[in-house]
Amino acid sequence: MPKRFPQEAVLRDGRRVLIRPFGEQDTDALWAFFQTLPPNIRRFAWHNVEDRALIESWGRNVDYSAVLPLLAIDEKRVVADATLKRREGGPLRMVGRLSWLLDPEYRGQGLGTLLINNFISIGRSYGLRHLTCMLISDLEADAIRTLRGLGFDEIPIADYGSDPDGNPHDMVKLVLRL
Repeated sequence: MPKRFPQEAVLRDGRRVLIRPFGEQDTDALWAFFQTLPPNIRRFAWHNVEDRALIESWGRNVDYSAVLPLLAIDEKRVVADATLKRREGGPLRMVGRLSWLLDPEYRGQGLGTLLINNFISIGRSYGLRHLTCMLISDLEADAIRTLRGLGFDEIPIADYGSDPDGNPHDMVKLVLRL
């Protein structure tokens, strides 16, 4: 695991957050963070963040060689969760996959950019060749613009995703060559 953590960051509005890896001791705080997110954000999360047992299993099974989960903490409250996932073997072993959730009150303050820039640096130190993520075109347009500004290329895919009700959503695969 990179030795750059914990790290303090100052957001655009002057708030300070601590960025550090998630560990088993953070299970309750991460669970609380997910429960404070509005339902329209939780329903599009990559995992069922309403399943407490799932969050507890993440804490019990932390494997930083496969997944580097970072938390942003404002005082004692988690305000963002971001992960860099890697495969051990196969044709995608040189590709890191990114995902994140931010508290809506912390969006537009540079926190997402800070987390992604950390993953870009970490990905390079791991020897990865690419970073990638999938975003919902209409719901995550701000994140797509941010990643485009960081050099990610876009690959739009019509009707690729669906919401919990089965309605189709256009997705964008974003790829950064490291």
